[in-house]
Amino acid sequence: MSGTLADRATVHGGVGTSVPRPDATAKVTGSFEFLGDMHADGMLWGATRRAWVAHARILRIDATAALAMPGVHAVLTQDDVPGHRYQGQAVTDQPVLAEGRVRYWGEPVAIVAADDAETARLAAEAIVVDLEELDPLVDLEAALEHGEIFRHVPVRRGNPDLHGEVVIEGTYVTSSQDPAPLGTEAGLAIPDGTGGVDLWGPTQWVHIDLEQLAACLALTPAQVRVQPCRLGGAFGSREDLSLQTHIGMLALRLDRPVKMVYDRTESFVGHVKRHGSLMHYRHEADRHGRLVRVDARILLDGGPYQLTSNAVIANSTYFAVGPYRCDNVTVDGYALRTNNPPSGAMRGFGSNQPCFAAESQMDRLADALGLDPIELRLRNALQPGDQLPTTGQLIEAPLPTDEVIRSVASIPLPDDEPNEDPRHLPGGTGLTTPRDRVVRGIGYAVGIKNLEFSEGFDDNAEARVVLHGDGAVVHTAAVEVGQGMVTVLTQIARSALGISKVHVAFDHTGQIGSAGSTSASRQTQMAGNAVLQAATAVRERALAQLGGDDLDDDGVWRGDTLLASLAELTAEGPIEQHVDYHHRATDQPDADGQGDLHVDFCVAAHRAVVDVDPDLGLVRVVQIAIGQDVGRAMNPQQLLGQIEGGIAQGLGHAVMEEVVLDHGVIRNPSFTDYLLPTCLDAPHVEAVLIEQPSTWGPFGAKGMAELPTMSATPAVVAAIRAATGRPLTRVPVRPEDLVAPALTGGTR
Repeated sequence: MSGTLADRATVHGGVGTSVPRPDATAKVTGSFEFLGDMHADGMLWGATRRAWVAHARILRIDATAALAMPGVHAVLTQDDVPGHRYQGQAVTDQPVLAEGRVRYWGEPVAIVAADDAETARLAAEAIVVDLEELDPLVDLEAALEHGEIFRHVPVRRGNPDLHGEVVIEGTYVTSSQDPAPLGTEAGLAIPDGTGGVDLWGPTQWVHIDLEQLAACLALTPAQVRVQPCRLGGAFGSREDLSLQTHIGMLALRLDRPVKMVYDRTESFVGHVKRHGSLMHYRHEADRHGRLVRVDARILLDGGPYQLTSNAVIANSTYFAVGPYRCDNVTVDGYALRTNNPPSGAMRGFGSNQPCFAAESQMDRLADALGLDPIELRLRNALQPGDQLPTTGQLIEAPLPTDEVIRSVASIPLPDDEPNEDPRHLPGGTGLTTPRDRVVRGIGYAVGIKNLEFSEGFDDNAEARVVLHGDGAVVHTAAVEVGQGMVTVLTQIARSALGISKVHVAFDHTGQIGSAGSTSASRQTQMAGNAVLQAATAVRERALAQLGGDDLDDDGVWRGDTLLASLAELTAEGPIEQHVDYHHRATDQPDADGQGDLHVDFCVAAHRAVVDVDPDLGLVRVVQIAIGQDVGRAMNPQQLLGQIEGGIAQGLGHAVMEEVVLDHGVIRNPSFTDYLLPTCLDAPHVEAVLIEQPSTWGPFGAKGMAELPTMSATPAVVAAIRAATGRPLTRVPVRPEDLVAPALTGGTR
């Protein structure tokens, strides 16, 4: 449903305007109640005893000392789980608390409830856990060899005997990246006095949490109410349960509210990471630069439990070639079990890793052919009417691949000379980099990703719009994680109804059906379409009641008589409409990975300009330009915010962000040692929004928030390659990868 009402409704704050977020003032003034700020009278505090080894057999758990401490009310282990003892979104293979073995560094073994947070922490430390350490499985090739495979996704398309004249092969590695939300995991569980529980926890999908929690707590779904919460970021880290089951167990056992808040180190082990990867690629092209075939093998590190790895490896495999035409493809994607930290969803959801490898291959291919890297990409750019190179799916929806490439190439480059301010040199305020040693490079990359859920998943979102005498309320269980969905849903309802006074109410699982996950760049189109359809139905009923009164020539309520009209319309009760929106059906893949697997796509192109100090291996990203496919810009300012934030995450993965693992142990679980881009690292961002309306998104909108991260990483690395001539097949790029021969004994 495209929402043609947008052409008529010029209501204040509607679609296409940069209205401020309704929660903006509260956030900047500090009055916004985030999840960790919540309080309940009489509440206890929870804490977790974790095993700080990567793999071990549990010999004994002794809580005697902890239970003897004043103020400690309970210590629970896996034996105390009242219902199903395992949780997981798709496959319930993760024990609520470690059972028999510890399978990753930081796995929870026991939980404590006490009068205050410090007592709970000390009691958790007092629990004795005797372990027999075992060798951890941490190598991806070894995991594949030993058959530790969560899922194998094969793709076979075209003629396996057809080859190109120019061949490029490469092996690429991407490290594990932490989502690093500013708000750590926190939660509050309150017993309802009748055997049930109300639960606030870090989530991106309250209804999938409900399914797992009800089973683990031995309750019916009606007895558990999972509340959408005020989160300080997510980026995929809230898709899987962390502390929710634990606080639910403690609250029900003690019949008192229980709150738990992780510190930063615990947060590093309490949520999933981006899958580390090992990828081997072979590109073959003709002499004119047209791709003839692509072969790839992609290994993703899933950690010990399945979580969302099955879906992540599907994305990695299906988008292994990138946004390019190629009729002959052989790809094998594997999600593997290891004793490294659990991996799951993170912004881009498996598309980032092959984007780095495939775009690196395209640059090498351009170099081998003597072609400009932009020209090579344009010659192969995927367009409507083409087939997705892996699955053979026909691209029918708008896909402006060549437009995003041309637009980013046309953005003016920054001045050639380094900024006089030493803070803008690679060495920054360390004053280590002479200006005459700075080497500048320019690099490009293009990314593609699916939108919404794929592979035959029945993807849906429910919404209810209620028109009262003083305005309208949008009801949804979609989770606002900080991305601004609350603003977009408000704008959609305003434009569809023709009134400006709209409020979004986030309902718990007992009040409304599922809106699906706030992931896969889906809520703008899924929850947005549900709101659009519901609001449109409410508007039509209201217009029928008015009989044409109080309308302008375009059929929109007149602003100066709006409130009187609403009072008249709703005198006998509110007008409301509930919608359960489903996108069109998709296929499950056949044995060769073929089929109509995805409902929509989005593309973006990046250009990075970097300055490098080749003597010390320091990098300063000067500018990142982006051409971004958005369908329609619902809120241009908010879109630019998503673009700038996504670019920061992509830049971080390119040059600094890495979960450093040593035999499964995280060596940098803090923001002191896990480096994040700050305002001093932020490049100048230039963006062009490409508006080719989606054929089914509300008012033509597309989800878009993952693309700015995906191709930013390979663009930055391409620019560093251009500056240094180094091959750079791994991210993040480390200083030792770039230093001059005199410091390394290598060649340059």
